[in-house]
Amino acid sequence: MARGAGVDAYPARMRKSMRRARIALRKSGVDYFRGDGSDWIALIGLLLTIPALTLCTIAAPVWCAPEALVLPIVAGGLLLRPASLLGLYAASAVALIVESMILGPYTQGAARVTPGTVLVVAACGLFGLLIAQFRARVGVPWRRGGTMLFDLRERIRVQSALPPLPKGWHHEMALRPAGGQSFSGDFVVAARTGGGRTLEVVLTDVSGKGMDAGSRALLLSGAFGGLLGSLPPHGFLPAANGYLLRQDWQEGFATSIHLVLDLDSGDYELLSAGHLPALQLHAGSGRWEEKAGEGPLLGVYDGAEFHPVKGSLRPGDVLMLFTDGLVEAADRDIAEGIDRLTGEADRYVTSGFEGSAWHLIEACAKDVNDDRALLLITRDA
Repeated sequence: MARGAGVDAYPARMRKSMRRARIALRKSGVDYFRGDGSDWIALIGLLLTIPALTLCTIAAPVWCAPEALVLPIVAGGLLLRPASLLGLYAASAVALIVESMILGPYTQGAARVTPGTVLVVAACGLFGLLIAQFRARVGVPWRRGGTMLFDLRERIRVQSALPPLPKGWHHEMALRPAGGQSFSGDFVVAARTGGGRTLEVVLTDVSGKGMDAGSRALLLSGAFGGLLGSLPPHGFLPAANGYLLRQDWQEGFATSIHLVLDLDSGDYELLSAGHLPALQLHAGSGRWEEKAGEGPLLGVYDGAEFHPVKGSLRPGDVLMLFTDGLVEAADRDIAEGIDRLTGEADRYVTSGFEGSAWHLIEACAKDVNDDRALLLITRDA
């Protein structure tokens, strides 16, 4: 009876051992592709390709040239850590020596290991090592780097989304980073406060442009999104100014404009921190009016004061907020750029401003090497 139990227990122990091995292997693979685990799986796989390529080169050097060894070397630069990569390079060097000995001197014909072959393999190895060292210093493996950047871009996009407005109101927003990049130093945060009765929008232009300003814009958009609605409207810009000062960045300044709009009455306040004025189209007269609050740049000095300017959006009126990339260029001053912007915007007065933000950027600043952002808020007639 005891012997039978032992016989039955042996297959059970084997099944448990095999199951634990499968789980460990699967976990190692998952951790590796997440960037958290060891690179031994990739190292073993690449080491196995080296003798396979060597045998193919010896058997058919015309079809599988000795330079084929750069394939595992390039893959290793993307997959392996620097220490593991050195082991792969050692194996590749041994393979070159074996191929040279078996195929014979390169002076006896083609399809042999030449000095050029050694130089090509060594150059690819050098570039692969530099890439691996950069990844190790940054701490982001190539398998997750693209995903992380995509996630950061989507976070900025989600944070810049405007809340839905009640009937009778419409908003348009367009954001165009410099150089066609995915990251911008311009961003928008918005929230409905006061029980949904008030719309608060903050348009910010961080110093720098494109990728250089994108990381700071991401940090500030999260911080500003947390401040917006948590403080009284007049307390937002002083709090944002204090936050930038605490960061102690070398290029720590930013311009910002804060709109506080009563969605019931249409009355609003604009508070500016060194930002360009807003533009309001009065439906009755058909003329654009500049609305400029007073206040210094964010992150310059402590104790800054920001004085609002008041206005009201009547039925048919339009309020336009924008950054300097839309109106400023080397061959014209800001006043000329604003005139051009309002001239292009006049074309949409009769047809409506729906979908106009993107077209206005195309018409006024299509090829400008700067971040551009435009926000339109319209009240239906």
